[in-house]
Amino acid sequence: MTHATDIEMMDTDILILGTGGAGLFAALHALQSAPMGTRVTLAVKGLIGKCGCTRMVQGGYNVALGNGDSVERHFMDTIQGGKWLPDQDMAWKLCEQAVVRIHELENEIGCFFDRNPDGSVHQKAFAGQTADRTVHKGDLTGIEIISRLMEQVLARPVQKLQEHRAIALIPTKDGSALSGVLFIDMRTGKFRFVRAKAVMMGTGGGPTMYKYHTPSGDKTMDGLAMALRIGLPLRDMEMVQFHPTGLLAGDHTRMTGTVLEEGLRGAGGQLINHHDQRFMFDYDQRGERATRDVVSRGIYAEMRKNNNPEQEGVFISMSHLGPENVRKKFAGMVKRCADSGFDLAGGKVEVVPTAHYFMGGVVVDTETRTELEGLYVAGEDAGGAHGSNRLGGNGVANSTVYGGVAGDVMGMDIRRMGALRDPDRNILDREIERARAPLSKKPGNILELRKKLQNVMWDDVGVMRTETGINRGLSQLGDIEAELMETGVDGSNLAFNLTWHDWLNMASLTEISEVIARAGLARENSRGAHFREDFPEPGAMEASYFTVARKAGETLSVSREPVKFTIVRPGETILPEGEPETLVGAN
Repeated sequence: MTHATDIEMMDTDILILGTGGAGLFAALHALQSAPMGTRVTLAVKGLIGKCGCTRMVQGGYNVALGNGDSVERHFMDTIQGGKWLPDQDMAWKLCEQAVVRIHELENEIGCFFDRNPDGSVHQKAFAGQTADRTVHKGDLTGIEIISRLMEQVLARPVQKLQEHRAIALIPTKDGSALSGVLFIDMRTGKFRFVRAKAVMMGTGGGPTMYKYHTPSGDKTMDGLAMALRIGLPLRDMEMVQFHPTGLLAGDHTRMTGTVLEEGLRGAGGQLINHHDQRFMFDYDQRGERATRDVVSRGIYAEMRKNNNPEQEGVFISMSHLGPENVRKKFAGMVKRCADSGFDLAGGKVEVVPTAHYFMGGVVVDTETRTELEGLYVAGEDAGGAHGSNRLGGNGVANSTVYGGVAGDVMGMDIRRMGALRDPDRNILDREIERARAPLSKKPGNILELRKKLQNVMWDDVGVMRTETGINRGLSQLGDIEAELMETGVDGSNLAFNLTWHDWLNMASLTEISEVIARAGLARENSRGAHFREDFPEPGAMEASYFTVARKAGETLSVSREPVKFTIVRPGETILPEGEPETLVGAN
């Protein structure tokens, strides 16, 4: 039993969970907008600048900067790419503020992006978009952004809790507001409770419950699991984005699942099946430049046609573009493939759809506020901006735009907030005991359980779904969760006890896997990333709805809410009359 004396207590004013693009921007903006002397604290599961998904971004940053492009065009691409499910006010703010944020990244943060010969910012083609608008730094854009943001944050008076795992959001006793966050200090294994007037959750998504996935294995939906347990509504939870081209390098390497970025197909890369046939035009008139959901399903369909277990994926081919040209334009990916034994520039590389991004998340408003006073959510933890499908290049834009918004809003909101709030001690104690539960049980094989989870989600709640398959998956998820609850961890030394954290990772993944499956059952049509083979039609766009999942006690419910077309209705456009349908190839 953990007693109050075993918990380290700490107070701050603004607490930010996560140090990706959302978290670091939130910290910088909070320092600017909050009263002098405000305490800002960053907490991260790993090390600042060395973990998170923004760092792994290869492709780039969508922003309408010129050559006929406009915020209106970017917005329409986002809405149509999301199959009319996005929150339109959030999508508009994303596209509008991306223009502001990219200049901030260059002129204040110090990012260097690739340039054209005339000195203007180079923008490359990304699939599913009607303009070449993706700003980038070669194919290592995320490292550039995170490195410069980290430098700025480290130069400022921000308190840092590194290697601190957030395990629970703790409300006040009356449930009207958030009191703070419960952590495990991974370096010691001790619990720490941090009270804060304002908390921003930017822990990132990380759909690593799938056999093939792009995020690192420590990204395990912890933020959404915490939000679910505290009773917050989660929207669009069936919408898991599979990136079409994840590297298939075998079970022996963690490189399997790593993204080979969108720009390869945007530059003219071709997808080839095991019969050496280019196949994407059989599935969509845009071929390889169709949206991610369409290309993922095309690849998955080709995989199902192939009965040879040694030929699981398909191939991406770039050699027809000239090996030297490919090596120059995509140096990072050429090296990554070479490290795994593949020649991207001159040969073929085997690829497979890989779970990449989560469009679902906590219900927020355009100011990042949630229904719980004191809690703000930005980045991949927040739902709404992308609807059923995220355009490549909109992810890092979303994180940096809304991270900055959250920082501004928190800095202003704490001016009207009074004293720090006391926690509900019963919930605090319950969450501590929940985290300690495996320490009193006989140790078991958590790695094998995770592999079982990944296979179930890939087979039954993956790229293409049916009611029968989802129900089969739910049954197996119940068995996996029951087995996890009986699986213990050696608790003799809790400092850097990675097996304990593997258990906690699995607990988050199984919780959110059930929500994905139940939301998938509730959507009886096919939109964007969610494809039901038993309901292949998209349904009437004007009758679009989004799913809302909420947990009360142990009961999980999923309801539907109509999409509000606040800016544009299906079949209409906000582009000026006479605007071309696409600018791609026009310049």
